[in-house]
Amino acid sequence: MRVRRGDLLTPVAGWSFDLVLPNPPYVPAPAAACPRRGPARAWDAGRDGRLVLDRISQDVPALLKPGGTLLLVQSELSCPEESLRRLRTSGLHADTVEHRSVAFGPVLRSRSDWLHDRGLIEDDTEREELVVIRAVRPE
Repeated sequence: MRVRRGDLLTPVAGWSFDLVLPNPPYVPAPAAACPRRGPARAWDAGRDGRLVLDRISQDVPALLKPGGTLLLVQSELSCPEESLRRLRTSGLHADTVEHRSVAFGPVLRSRSDWLHDRGLIEDDTEREELVVIRAVRPE
């Protein structure tokens, strides 16, 4: 395994892969932009939680070898249907293959009022659903 550091997929431009396993930030946040530094970079992904997910959906298909697979985890709060739509539009066969309900952690608990005001959760919601999307490039 080789580790590369850089702006998302830039360090691997021109490469191709059998498997891509990103764990992007996907939590909706009051700020429109991703934080430039600090621990919130690991979870904050803009007001709709899609700043990094959209880039992955757009750019990863070109990195997959024929038959290559993307496995992407994200929250129901960041619209998995949009990820599926974008991946399918790019020519991949994409489906949700796993769902898991988990208790809110400290980040979502701290912004539950904001999420409620935006209509992303109900008053008494204390759990989120995580999904795993599998997208395969045709042979």
